Amino acid sequence: MDWDTQTGRYEPGDIVLGSGEVLRNASLNWKSYGTLSADRGNVIVFPTSYSAQHRDQEWLIGPDGILDPTRWFIVVPDMFGNGLSSSPSHAPDYPALVTTADNVRMQRRLLTDVFGIDAVACVYGFSMGGQQAYHWAALYPDAVERAIVVCGSARTAVHNQVFLQALQATLEAAPEHLGGGRFSSQPDAAMRAFARIYATMALSQDWYRANLHLTPSGAASLDDFLDRVWAPGFLRRKAEDLYAQCSTWLASDISANALYQGDLVLALQSIRVRMLLMPSRTDLYFPVADNAGEMAHLRHAELRPIPSIWGHRAGNPATNPADAAFLRNAVREWLSRT
Repeated sequence: MDWDTQTGRYEPGDIVLGSGEVLRNASLNWKSYGTLSADRGNVIVFPTSYSAQHRDQEWLIGPDGILDPTRWFIVVPDMFGNGLSSSPSHAPDYPALVTTADNVRMQRRLLTDVFGIDAVACVYGFSMGGQQAYHWAALYPDAVERAIVVCGSARTAVHNQVFLQALQATLEAAPEHLGGGRFSSQPDAAMRAFARIYATMALSQDWYRANLHLTPSGAASLDDFLDRVWAPGFLRRKAEDLYAQCSTWLASDISANALYQGDLVLALQSIRVRMLLMPSRTDLYFPVADNAGEMAHLRHAELRPIPSIWGHRAGNPATNPADAAFLRNAVREWLSRT
């Protein structure tokens, strides 16, 4: 590895959330890649996505990757609820809702207090990370030069909410559920059902039609794919953390704050950041139509769909070289523009 890395934990104490609730003993885990330039002008913030921890995103960081740490100083803050930063799995009094905006406000404080960074060159994010990138652009339009939203949106759409409510209802139906997304023990059967529900939306109908669940995964059958290949990615996490991050995702909305008072159009029109929106052509969570509707209200934006049958996973193509190359080329070209 030819670039520096650092890890840390930002602990500002008790913080008041947008809801008025208090997150006690707040802790934001982070890792950085690369070297901060003398003028602090080479910063990219790369928030984590649903259930992901910073190590899960390292595959795209490298001199030949999507984000180059020999050029950029990349800071990956672990999202609340992911098991590393403040999460219900280790915080008994974790609030019922920690929003995307709460995450971004803490990330802003992290950069200022730890690194003395007042402005960033770019915020890059996939899925819930993309929603955080959108929030950065809306909440801090004078502190962000660019934002790259990969398979994300300004507000969680109703169809997306239906899916998320199904996930939460599955966990709530577990005999181990104590109420409010808390569990007496890990609800293993409900977690397996949770993973199977997730598999219906994360990958497209075309992807399954092409039998990509069998190749290149090496699965012998659909059940083998779902149980052996797919489910472990969720079973490694605590149910209460997955439940809490679902709540964050459900409520994600760049206009749901005192600044915009729920007016999404106003929030979009107020963004002065240069935006690159990269939905997957076959994404069922964040379809191209969502970003296309947002484009009408953005000042400086480009819509560049990923031409893929990998559904939502096209935005995180760790095992998909073609989509990874598309992302790499698009992101690097766009970041090189003056």
